[in-house]
Amino acid sequence: MTTIYLIRHAEAEGNLFRRAQGHWNGKLTERGRAQVGALAERFKDARIDAVYSSDLDRAKETAGALLRGRELTLRVTRELREIHMGVWEGDSWGNLAARWPEQMYNFNNDPEKWSVPGCESFEACRVRMTRAIEAIARENEGKTVAVVAHGMCIKIFLMSVLGINPGEPEAMMHGDNTSVSLLRFEDGRFEVEYYNDNSHLGELSTFARQQWWRDTRKDDPTSLAFEPLNPRNKQEAEFYVRCYRDSWVAAHGSDAGFMSGVYLSGARSHAARDPESLLKVLSGGEPVGVLELDPKRGKEDNCGWISLLYLLPEYRGHNLGVQLIGMASAYFFRKRRGAVRLHVAVSNEHAIGFYRHYGFKDLRVEPGVASDQILMEREL
Repeated sequence: MTTIYLIRHAEAEGNLFRRAQGHWNGKLTERGRAQVGALAERFKDARIDAVYSSDLDRAKETAGALLRGRELTLRVTRELREIHMGVWEGDSWGNLAARWPEQMYNFNNDPEKWSVPGCESFEACRVRMTRAIEAIARENEGKTVAVVAHGMCIKIFLMSVLGINPGEPEAMMHGDNTSVSLLRFEDGRFEVEYYNDNSHLGELSTFARQQWWRDTRKDDPTSLAFEPLNPRNKQEAEFYVRCYRDSWVAAHGSDAGFMSGVYLSGARSHAARDPESLLKVLSGGEPVGVLELDPKRGKEDNCGWISLLYLLPEYRGHNLGVQLIGMASAYFFRKRRGAVRLHVAVSNEHAIGFYRHYGFKDLRVEPGVASDQILMEREL
């Protein structure tokens, strides 16, 4: 008999930013690294004879928790990768729901019908995962192994082992980051002792801060969508100026020094250079914010530049703003920039705290139009 701990990777950027990360090789977040520590504590006295993981960085780094205090070498295999999402890779879940509503429903609720260009089918993923985990089990007869993989491919495998119909996703919820399932393999059959246990996480739980996984048959209002904002359209230009003015007042206490014509002209220049650099942020199809990126600024320093990151007041404080950081990061990552930068007024303590929380570092204080500003940077 082989004992198998099947473990989902810790929180990675795709989980935090609400983006489809399949084979996209995102990094662990600060919370994810703390989850790795909690996982290591859970297994510190457990018998582990071998550790396997997917070849993606988020899985390998998570597997490090099982190597602590053990003289073991990580065994890496591509066969444990997440399902490949084809043209969905790296896009925001909000965009995918808006642009592919039928396929998004299929992905969550009727996976045998899910198909987008370039994707791996659920059945192909099931066959691959079963083959990989069965091979590991047969190689380690009489031993206890830890296997670190990914949320959807683990769910597909477990549903198959438990005989759950793929069209009944509510019969098995998604597993939290670093959730643990315990299986036994004997006489060519898997038995599941427990699955998706996250009791080691406590306040470090990713799912405790998110709602999307609770009911996959409903649209998720917390997954934001993005579409180009046309600054030459009167209504959209007015929305842009209103958002920028409100952001200015929040930073400086009044609109003194705010030059709407100058900022609107800059937005038009950015949009003309690349329409994807000036975006409306949407929730339920309604505009709730603006994300403005400067495609040119910072290029000489291998950086991208965020000119405006704004959500309407009623959408703040709900862990949504990080999705705008994710959109900006993905945009400049595609342009092969090494970091993204922005300015924050030294008096805007709330914004400074927000950006620091999500990985921005202070570089220096620089003079601004209305006040001194902190130049902040986040590595990509």
